[in-house]
Amino acid sequence: MFDWLWAPLQYSFMWRGLIAVVLMGSVCAVVGTFVVLRGMAFFGDALAHTILPGVAMGYLLNGGNTNGLFWWALGAAVLSAIGIGAISHGSRIKEDTAIGIVFAGMFALGITLISTVRSYSVDLTHFLFGDVLGVRNRDLWLSAIFGAVVLAAVIGFYKEFVTLSFDPILASTLRLPVRILNYFLMLLMALAIVISLQTVGVALMVAMLITPAATAYLLTPRLPRMIWVAALIASFSGGVGLYLSYYLGIASGGAIVLVATSIFFLVWLGQATKRRLQARTEDKPA
Repeated sequence: MFDWLWAPLQYSFMWRGLIAVVLMGSVCAVVGTFVVLRGMAFFGDALAHTILPGVAMGYLLNGGNTNGLFWWALGAAVLSAIGIGAISHGSRIKEDTAIGIVFAGMFALGITLISTVRSYSVDLTHFLFGDVLGVRNRDLWLSAIFGAVVLAAVIGFYKEFVTLSFDPILASTLRLPVRILNYFLMLLMALAIVISLQTVGVALMVAMLITPAATAYLLTPRLPRMIWVAALIASFSGGVGLYLSYYLGIASGGAIVLVATSIFFLVWLGQATKRRLQARTEDKPA
């Protein structure tokens, strides 16, 4: 068992991959907790896909060099978040409609741009489906820096985010800057998504933002504990998925998401079974 665990760690790319999935899991779990509480899963999915034109544009303008794609993806995510908020605020267009419009338009733009690159199937596929084993030291530093920024922002505005998540009316009554806080949370989501871009890819990003937090939501009613449990589940899923991809020769992003999804269904089935047993116990005559 020890040899099975140690053998992959003889390679530096596995160490970088493990560090990357722990960073990705922690950041996504913290932000994803508020996404789940506020019912913003569709927004997270849309935002993950809207970074595609940024990736494609950066690739084209840099002559096929992938070094600067992080910043292009971040710019596209931030612009999309601002665009969704601007369209839905102060107009007859509801937020879910604005999300659908921006999501479809940006994703179509990304596909169009990618289709102009002859070798896109080789060069850009890992941005769609993840390539955690290809993470470089530079990528780790960027993820660590921006991940620390996201976590520090959540800690600094924790009370405001909690109030906004559980009671938006109370937040308005307390004269909290609700609109600014909404934009700020969108920005943090954009950062979390871009940090996880190379780990699980555009297509699977929303799973790591939502699934660990949803699993933790089933396990505990307390928000601080929910955040910690979500972070542990995401990091554990990342580590196990990485080992599975190494030994089975499968896509790392898909393996990570499948592990997280399996954990969710195990917890969900356990909770459902527990409820049935409690119902049967209550129905029995004294």
